[in-house]
Amino acid sequence: MFDLIMHAIPVFAVCLFLEAVSFYFLPDDDERGYELRDVRTSLAMGVGNVVVNLGWKLVVLTAYAAAFAIAPLHLPADNPLTWVALFFADDLAYYWFHRTHHTIRVFWASHVVHHSSQYYNLSTALRQSWTPFTSMPFWLPLAFLGFSPWMILLQQAVSLVYQFFIHTERIDKLWGPVELVMNTPSHHRVHHGSNQRYLDKNYGGILIVWDRLFKTFEPEGERVRYGLTTNIDTFNPVRVATHEFAAIWRDVRTARTWKGRWGYIAKGPGWHPDAP
Repeated sequence: MFDLIMHAIPVFAVCLFLEAVSFYFLPDDDERGYELRDVRTSLAMGVGNVVVNLGWKLVVLTAYAAAFAIAPLHLPADNPLTWVALFFADDLAYYWFHRTHHTIRVFWASHVVHHSSQYYNLSTALRQSWTPFTSMPFWLPLAFLGFSPWMILLQQAVSLVYQFFIHTERIDKLWGPVELVMNTPSHHRVHHGSNQRYLDKNYGGILIVWDRLFKTFEPEGERVRYGLTTNIDTFNPVRVATHEFAAIWRDVRTARTWKGRWGYIAKGPGWHPDAP
């Protein structure tokens, strides 16, 4: 099966190089630029994600195929309207996948990897989870709706390729109608911010309309502070990949009640039993 992500890697590499060079020739004091150790960590996380997905995608494909086999109808891949419907269905699935991975701690433990860098550049887009196993349920309904598994995987890849290019400070706000509809570098900078006003905002993939519809939109205003509310200050890929799972385990072990243990797993990041 055609793997769009693998074919896009050379393009990613060229764009990353050009962005890094641009900071050398056109420095900007308001932009963080690149830090070599940070880039190495992001690349390591990206490679690890690719390796994990070599096996995991077979599981995902099998699940999608099983759901598609029992779907009451199969939507024709040669109909352009099918692809239009898939585009919106995939983007909506991504919104809820992304939102729940910020608001349920055990999901956040997987997704926090992507937010762990205190820099924001194209290499940050490659900082991906080594535990992508919680994503499948959000796209499985699309197979039940009659979208072919290969179409779902292709559209997911299209979304990921698009999102690579919005991880940059080199592009300011775009033309008004584009900012109104599309997820842009400006909107996604907000999503990566640890500023109080930016927390849990702008979950969109390609479109920003879901955030506007579900009241999670925040425009870029004050200077974005990248990273986590409490940064882990490490460039060790293994620790980046696992630190939040370790923190959950510590909290669950020390919790005094089963309600507390469940809360540490299923409630939001930062929750504790004495929180208001």
